[in-house]
Amino acid sequence: MSRQYFGTDGVRGAVGQDPITPDFVLRLGHAAGCALRRSERTGAHPTVLIGKDTRRSGYLLESALESGFISAGVDVVLLGPIPTPGVAYLTRAQRASLGAVISASHNPHTDNGIKFFSAQGAKLPDAWEEEVEALLTAPPQWVGSAALGRARRLDDAAGRYVEFCKSTFRNDLSLKGLKIVIDAAHGAAYQIAPMVLHELGADVTAIGAAPDGLNINDGVGATHPQALMRAVREQGADLGIALDGDADRVQMVDAQGRLYDGDQLLYVIAIDRLASHGERPPELAGVVGTLMTNLAIERALRERGFDFVRAKVGDRYVMEELLARGWMLGGEGSGHLLVRDKHTTGDGIISALQVLQACATQGKNLPELLAGIELYPQTLVNVRIASGQDWQSARLQQVTRAAEAKLGASGRILIRASGTEPLVRVMVEAQDGTLAQTLAGELAAAINQG
Repeated sequence: MSRQYFGTDGVRGAVGQDPITPDFVLRLGHAAGCALRRSERTGAHPTVLIGKDTRRSGYLLESALESGFISAGVDVVLLGPIPTPGVAYLTRAQRASLGAVISASHNPHTDNGIKFFSAQGAKLPDAWEEEVEALLTAPPQWVGSAALGRARRLDDAAGRYVEFCKSTFRNDLSLKGLKIVIDAAHGAAYQIAPMVLHELGADVTAIGAAPDGLNINDGVGATHPQALMRAVREQGADLGIALDGDADRVQMVDAQGRLYDGDQLLYVIAIDRLASHGERPPELAGVVGTLMTNLAIERALRERGFDFVRAKVGDRYVMEELLARGWMLGGEGSGHLLVRDKHTTGDGIISALQVLQACATQGKNLPELLAGIELYPQTLVNVRIASGQDWQSARLQQVTRAAEAKLGASGRILIRASGTEPLVRVMVEAQDGTLAQTLAGELAAAINQG
């Protein structure tokens, strides 16, 4: 069954346009609440936790989502601004039935979205989303006054999550002596991330930590790391950490202002985990990347004895592969990293702490840990398309075949529709960066020409 509203990471779109309108979000909360009550069948009120990032539209959508759940007989706990992985953790820790996040992640403030976590703090399967979509088309099941849910706030949600993040860093280690710049993208971690690093001993400077409801991801954060690169150099810091708006992805910067993406950080975590074991345990037999993972990282991991599997783009698909194979580590170049012995979902703060832990235990900095690994140049072009546009034309197929012939075994091409935006993403990877740029431009032009 195809899904009308749910993409690769929940329901997302422009605020004020279908489906990100208050009436739809109320109906979405009601449908999700009905699905929840149907699945539990205990007679008691299920409980859902609702968190959000710092977008101004979060106030509007939070009220609508809360009303939808309450109208289905579900109790609501409001967390306020908190990272997406914080909602996943607290859903599990509070023994709640469901977690809901109001966020559009790395998108601009004009967008927003809703995504859900299971009682175990994991992304929900496609079947659950399909059930909710089916209920959206059914008549509402409004409960009577006595059966309505209730709402309350968890006032210390941020503090509980701070302690959880700190618990994932080795107790015998400290960040004392490190000067770190943290870029919170004016997003959900603007208070939490600096606090975690400070309480672990680091000398912390924060940028992108003054949200006004409209500046989330605006020239800062993991999708715009240039601000962090400048700040690290100007302040003479040891390194920098960039999160995105909901803090589930991370990029890092060394003392020279050089950027390290999720592929590189995943490699650093993997080799540190391997070094901490006398014999390779089954959960470290392999690493899961995506179709976008850089070839240089795949080859470096294989040289260290790891098997390597590519999943579809999207952290939920990486997690599916990890669970199917019983492996621990996976992630995306965008910075969604999955470290299953620490959390049930991608967490930018915790992933950064795992990299810092690797540096401390190996006695090396990022350039030293990644010495000898040169990433293949990747050119990524986003081509905006109309809703429902058939972009897979005969012209595109012809240009793709010609480009593949030029690359041979020295590179690869990936063309895919975004699961969260009306975009077609064109990626060309090659040892020759100029060739990658040329071919990506030709492919993008073919999509535009139809």
